[in-house]
Amino acid sequence: MYKSYFVTGIGTDVGKTIASAIVAEALEADYFKPIQAGDLDSGDSKSVRDLLSNNKSEILPNAYRLTQPMSPHAAAKIDGVDLRASQIIRPELKNNMVIEGAGGLLVPINDQETIADLICETDRVILVSQNYLGSINHSLLSIAYLNSVGIKLSGIIFNGPSNTESERIILAKAGCPCIGRIKQEDAFTKELVKSYADIFRTELKKL
Repeated sequence: MYKSYFVTGIGTDVGKTIASAIVAEALEADYFKPIQAGDLDSGDSKSVRDLLSNNKSEILPNAYRLTQPMSPHAAAKIDGVDLRASQIIRPELKNNMVIEGAGGLLVPINDQETIADLICETDRVILVSQNYLGSINHSLLSIAYLNSVGIKLSGIIFNGPSNTESERIILAKAGCPCIGRIKQEDAFTKELVKSYADIFRTELKKL
């Protein structure tokens, strides 16, 4: 049975796209970015495509392509787009699929809904946490919100320089496994993504 993996983050620019590429490579999964805001010529879908080595993964079309690099609700308003979670129809699950959110869980897509409203109950939710001053708070707030709305967190990926004590307390509060750690790298290539995929694959298949 195919599975869907929703990759979200504790904020913006914490490494969701790199993590998504690693998960997609590890599982030879398709990749779906429901909402792309700005950078339409070289956005996240193209970044993931350029980082995959396997021949099975497909890059699926965005549901919404907004011209402005800002919060989806604001970008949609500028573009005159009626952006609603109910209008985002996921592609048929013909393979494992990685879905990448935009920003953090509570980034608004309209006046009532947020990125969290794009998560389905069958999704394996993966939280990307980057170690920086304040990341414990941001991580635990994200975990607390998921718990408050009844969404199960399946695992955490840590990105950037390691901080053993921060990671320990986050995992203890989260009650879920660490899927893996992405080091601070000079640049990510297909070869490097594949090497991380080989490391992460065992934990991912347990989800």
